[in-house]
Amino acid sequence: MSTSGLKAIAPVPKASDFLDIVLSKTQRKTPTVIHKNFKISRIRNFYMRKVKFTQDSFDEKLGAILEEFPIIDDLHPFLSSLLNVLYDKNHYKLALGQLRTARHLIDQVAKDYVRLLKFGDSLYRCKQLKRAALGRMATIMKRQNEALEFLEEVRKHISRLPAIDPTARTLLICGYPNVGKSSFINKVTRADVDVQPYAFTTKSLFVGHLDHRYMRWQVIDTPGILDHPLEEMNNIEMQSITALAHLKACILYFMDLSEQCGYSVEAQCQLFHSIKPLFANKPTVLVLNKADVARLDDLTPERRAMVDEIINAEGIRHVQVSCYTDEGVMTLKTTACDALLEHRVDTKLKGNKVNAILNRLHVAQPKPRDEVVRAPFIPEAVKERKKFDKNDPNRRRLERDIELEEGGAGVYNINLKKNYMLANEEWKNDIMPEIMDGKNIADFIDPEILEKLEALEREEEKLEAEGFYESESDMFDSDDEREAVEAKSAREKKLISQSTKKAMKNRAALPRTAGLRTLSELTTEMTKAGLDPSRIQERAEMLAKVQGAKRKREREEDEAGMDVDEEMGDESGEGEGEWMDVDGDEVPKLKRAKANSGAVIAKKARHPRSNRQLAGLRDETQASKAVKLRNLGQRERNMQARAGESDRAIKTKMPKHLFAGKRKMGKTDRR
Repeated sequence: MSTSGLKAIAPVPKASDFLDIVLSKTQRKTPTVIHKNFKISRIRNFYMRKVKFTQDSFDEKLGAILEEFPIIDDLHPFLSSLLNVLYDKNHYKLALGQLRTARHLIDQVAKDYVRLLKFGDSLYRCKQLKRAALGRMATIMKRQNEALEFLEEVRKHISRLPAIDPTARTLLICGYPNVGKSSFINKVTRADVDVQPYAFTTKSLFVGHLDHRYMRWQVIDTPGILDHPLEEMNNIEMQSITALAHLKACILYFMDLSEQCGYSVEAQCQLFHSIKPLFANKPTVLVLNKADVARLDDLTPERRAMVDEIINAEGIRHVQVSCYTDEGVMTLKTTACDALLEHRVDTKLKGNKVNAILNRLHVAQPKPRDEVVRAPFIPEAVKERKKFDKNDPNRRRLERDIELEEGGAGVYNINLKKNYMLANEEWKNDIMPEIMDGKNIADFIDPEILEKLEALEREEEKLEAEGFYESESDMFDSDDEREAVEAKSAREKKLISQSTKKAMKNRAALPRTAGLRTLSELTTEMTKAGLDPSRIQERAEMLAKVQGAKRKREREEDEAGMDVDEEMGDESGEGEGEWMDVDGDEVPKLKRAKANSGAVIAKKARHPRSNRQLAGLRDETQASKAVKLRNLGQRERNMQARAGESDRAIKTKMPKHLFAGKRKMGKTDRR
């Protein structure tokens, strides 16, 4: 994870703003109208809903803060140490822990007061419990004001950090203040780091990017480091130490041999030896900057010996650079990048992963089977071929030469017929006719076309005699069409089998021999088995009677319906005499009249057999009494002009007794 992933954290509000957000959301998202005349269960639910909604809002906001801020122990060691240097890891963890505790306390308060609201006996009691619950939640949040402000400052600072990827290829610049570190990063990258002629111009980490060998590299400019114990270093220097300790990068240690930075060569060499343990297992380049002012050869023997001691150490490269004249800048960039690439390859080869890869690779190297020299074979014609010389007048003419002679590109048109191999060279440019003697020339290119046509016709006659073309449904124009039809058929069969499996999934499995049996067969088999089938026989006879009565009733209803239709036919004046006799005894069907829309017009409406309004009532007297009671219950709502029980519309938007005159204490509570 890089620092760029930490910049999407949402702003953290103060405690007062936090309360305004949550309470206003509760007011907007929950009902606001309640009356003392409502059922007590409805009043309880009204205030319980407010308490629960407020708890959910607090939980949602606090949970978002706790999820967005990173857990230090889960970060890369560089990012974890950097956050510890900048914000103090203990304070950061304490702030997040306080918010987590506050969320838990708010959940407990809501849980306790919801339990109390279940036993509220009046609107006043429920309202006071709701106020107490919201008040305790607000008090808990007000106590977290310092933690919220601290996290907001951390968020602001994190958003200003450069996007550093600890796993990317990195060049890390370090050294004393004012030795030319920022000037170098400005030269090789597009970064714009402030450069001033005094120490500690750079107070934080700066990042630039460059391309080398088609790869992306990041260059990190660190603040200057002074040579004193680690305990005495400030936050600015500790950022450099953190980067040196945790980033796998190529170290560029800058030295100013001219001592214009204000620090002697001895002090710079001493700082190198002091922080050298941080360079372990990292490629290191000693950069002798400001070469336009002082070079390595200009040093005194004592100072030269101190610098040579560093240069001659194992794994140390050195480059003399001048950022003012650009001398050696590109050489330094190439040297550092190549050193890091070489180090990364060596590290991978020494690791365990490379063995698993090398086991799968095999490089074949041919070995001589005897001492016979087998020289490559080159045909003599190739050896004797004269080498192409552009200035030779007798050389072979190329198509390019002909194009230039004929007017060049866009004018010259290549003749594709000149290389035709024909019996007579004069035939090359002849125009081939398409139609001759009323026949297509292309049909007679094949000299055996007539024999092939006759063979094809004989084959067609044979297939027709065998009945190959009788079923046109099985004939396909191509293999693709046949395959498409087969695929469609297979798909349909698959769907049918799947639906059958689903239908049979919960059905009891029966043997194939299972089928319908008559009552006499069942009775006989049960008697043979020593069982008494009398009860089954009685039940079967009873069910048969019921089914018979049901069928008889349906038959009578159908006959009654037919009688109605006949009566309707007689009334409309349509008799049998007006029908046309067709094929003897066949009875013609009655045609129903239809409207313009196509719907059938009923000739005579059929009335239901019973009055549904009297269903469940003893007689007409009891039904009329029920209607009177219903109208009596609706009278109050009708007087209030309400549509129903759920109608809560207030017709008068501004009651005069609430909005007219001077307000007094307690007069606006109802709002």
